[in-house]
Amino acid sequence: MIRVFPRKTNWTPIDDFAFVGDPPLFRPPDDLPVRVSVTFTWDLEEGQRLLDAWSNYYSDVQIGGPAFGDPGGEFVPGRFIKQGVTITSRGCNKRCAWCFVPKREGQAIRELSIKEGWIIQDNNFLACSTKHITAVIEMLKCQKHPAEFKGGLDATLITEAHRSLFDEIRIKELWFACDSPAGIKPLERASKILSGISQNKRYCYVLIGYSGETLTEAERRLEHVYNLGFLPFAQLFQPEQWREYSHEWKALSRKWSRPAIFKTHMKLKKI
Repeated sequence: MIRVFPRKTNWTPIDDFAFVGDPPLFRPPDDLPVRVSVTFTWDLEEGQRLLDAWSNYYSDVQIGGPAFGDPGGEFVPGRFIKQGVTITSRGCNKRCAWCFVPKREGQAIRELSIKEGWIIQDNNFLACSTKHITAVIEMLKCQKHPAEFKGGLDATLITEAHRSLFDEIRIKELWFACDSPAGIKPLERASKILSGISQNKRYCYVLIGYSGETLTEAERRLEHVYNLGFLPFAQLFQPEQWREYSHEWKALSRKWSRPAIFKTHMKLKKI
C-alpha cells in the first residue's frame, strides 16, 4: 500500500511506500492502492488536492485519517506512523474542551491488541485496565530501546502502583500534560510519585494561548511546570480552523520547546 501525507512530521513513516506531497517522477507500481492520510483539519484542502494528483496515476486512491473523524481501529505498526511507535488503546474518558479525541475516537477507552514498539502513543494510557497496562510493560521489557510514553500520561490517574511498574523497565521519556491552570495541582502530585526519576526523563506538554490566556500567564505556568521537575513543551492552541499567532506568542512557544534555552532562562531568574 502507498501512503501519502500532506506534511512531514516526527511520526511520518520513511519507508519506500510512504510519500509526502505529489507523486514523484519514479513511482511504485500503478496497481497498488493509495491512501492519503490527513491528521490535521487545516490540511484538508491539501489532502483533497493530493487525492486528485495521485488519482492521475493510480485507480484505487482514497482519503481519510483523524481530520475526517476516523475513530481508528486496530493499530498496524509502520502503516501511518513510523516504526517504533505503537498505539495500544483508543479514545479518552475525559472531556477536555480543547481536545478532539473524545469526538473522534469515543469517550470510552478501547483497549487494542498489543503490538511491538517502544514509543507508546495512546491518548490516555493510564486510563486502561491494570491488566492491559501490565501487559504493555511486559512487552516493553523485550524492546531493545528504552520506553517513551509520548502520548501523555494523565497526572490525575498516576499511582504508586504505576510507578512500581515504570521501575521495572528502562525509560527514556515520561510525558504528562498541563493544558490549563487546573492541571498544576495534579502535576504536583505526580511529581511526588515520580520522585527520584531525573527531570531529563520527565516531560510535560503545556497548551498555551487557550481561552484568553495572556503571555504572562502562559509563561508563569511554564515556569511552574519546570520547577515541579518537568521539562515543558509549549504547544500553541489550534482550533479546527488554523489560528495565526503574533510574533510574541510564537517566540514564547519556541523558547519553551527548547530545553537548552529555557534552562538558561530559569538559571538567570535565580541569579
